[in-house]
This record gives sequence, structure tokens and C-alpha cells, in this order.
Amino acid sequence: MRGIGEGITEAGGLSGGSFRILHVSTGNVCRSPITERLTRHALADRLGDPLWGGLIVESAGTWGHEGAPMEANAETVLADFGADASGFVGRELLDEHVIRADLVLTATRDHRAQVISMGHSAGLRTFTLKEFTRLVRAIDPATLPPLDDGVVERARALVRAAAALRGWLLAPTAEADEVYDPYGAPLPFFRSIGDEINEALDPVVTALTGVPARA
Repeated sequence: MRGIGEGITEAGGLSGGSFRILHVSTGNVCRSPITERLTRHALADRLGDPLWGGLIVESAGTWGHEGAPMEANAETVLADFGADASGFVGRELLDEHVIRADLVLTATRDHRAQVISMGHSAGLRTFTLKEFTRLVRAIDPATLPPLDDGVVERARALVRAAAALRGWLLAPTAEADEVYDPYGAPLPFFRSIGDEINEALDPVVTALTGVPARA
């Protein structure tokens, strides 16, 4: 893991004390870095804890630019939201990342398929970001463990509930579950993708933490 939370990366995704969220896109220089850092920013805002109660947030790319910085426009988008872009280093998606992840959120259906094709029983814990958002919106928060039980237990229950709904709550169109690639695009398009990702993340982070965004 990079940046905030460094030093706890060896706590595996299946351990009792942590819950690992993995964001996946293609190059790991645009969409997944934006999603990773916006997730961290939102969790810190809601929970006020730099380790977010055991939630670990990472990213990787199916054709990841190993060791590369994120795109400059992606950094600008994060700055717009007040999120920290520092210290980011691109990674190529490896088996170990999928094995350790408790929840994998991908930019597109193709990325989701690639993650699932890697095996490791990833199917029930891998969603596109927008797919997961749609499913989370349909889950009654009252059916999730109370926050007194810890954010990790609540997160695990949320993933199980979303997986159970997947076959019943379908996307209105195939494109509804996609976050398109802004790589090489001008800043206004990057900003539109940032807004799209932030909007999709809001109900997810609210469900995970039980805390709505600040007005």
C-alpha cells in the first residue's frame, strides 16, 4: 500500500482486523488512482482515523504501468476534491492483489471479467464500481451490523448482501456500469470522470461507515 496506512500492508485481506479494497482499471495511472485516493479521502473524512478502522484501500491495473506516477490531470482532479495524490506509484495487477482483497471494484465490466478469470474465488467479491453502487443503494442499512461491531464486519456484510442482490438488480444498460478511460483526454473530461467516480463512491462510503457525507 502507498501513502496513508503504510506499514499495515502485510495484514492480509482475510485477517480479522482488516478489510482490503482494491480498485482496478487498465494502466493504474488515471481511473483507479483517482478512485483509490477519493476513497481514502472520503473514509478519512467520515471516520476521522488515518487507518479508517481497518479499511485498507489500494489500486492496480490489468496492464499497469509498474512504477509510473499517476497522470498529471488525475492529480489535478484529486486536488479539486482536496484529496492527497502524493506518493502514488502504479502497479500491475497480480494474483496476490486479488487473493488479499476483500472487495474488488473495477472501472469496467472487462476489468471485472479479467479479475474473475484470475480465479481465487474472486467472483463474489468483484464488481464494477457503478454496479456495486447500484446494489448498495438497494441494501437497507438496518440489515448491516451496527458500527459498534466495527467497520470491518460491516464491510464484509455489505459485500455479502451486494453479491446476493446481483442477479436480481440488473443495470438498465450495459454502459451504466462503465467508467470510461480519460487517458490522454483534456482536463475537462478528467474532471467529468472524477465527478462520476466521486458520485459513485458516496453511497458506498456511507454504507461502509454509516456516516453520510458532510453537507
